Amino acid sequence: MLTGKLRLATVEGEERQFVAQSGSGHALVIDTREGNTGPTPVELTLLAAGGCSAFDIIGILRKKRQHITGYEVAVSAEQQEEYPKVFTKVKIHHILRGEVEREAAERAIHLSETKYCSVGAMLARSATIEVSYEIIPERVPEAATAGAR
Repeated sequence: MLTGKLRLATVEGEERQFVAQSGSGHALVIDTREGNTGPTPVELTLLAAGGCSAFDIIGILRKKRQHITGYEVAVSAEQQEEYPKVFTKVKIHHILRGEVEREAAERAIHLSETKYCSVGAMLARSATIEVSYEIIPERVPEAATAGAR
C-alpha cells in the first residue's frame, strides 16, 4: 500500500499551498497556478507519466548494455474542457544520447508501455498516449565502456 499526506502550508490569505509528503518521507510543495510556488497536482501527474516511463526505459537499456550518455523526456498533455479536466491526449518523447541500438530502444519503450509503467496504464484509461523517441548518436569514451563489456 502506498501512503502519503498533505499539510496546508499557508494559513493566511487565499493561498492554497500544501506540502505533500510521500510515505517514503520525501516532501515537495504543491500549489495552484495562481500561487505558483510549486507544481500543480495535474502537472505532477504528467511528470509522473514521463518519469515512470523513463525509469523503466533507462533500466532496460542498461540491462541490454546500451551506452547512454544523456536522456531527456519531454511530456505534454491535452485536457478536456469540462470538469473534471482529465487528460485526453498525452505525448511522451524520449531523447536518448549515446551508443543506443534502435531495436533496443524500441523494445524498452514497448515494455514500458505494455508491461511496466503503472502511471501510463492509469492514464490510458482516459487518454490516448503517443510515444516517440529519437536517438542522438554520441561516442562513449573507451574507458567508460571497458567495464561494461
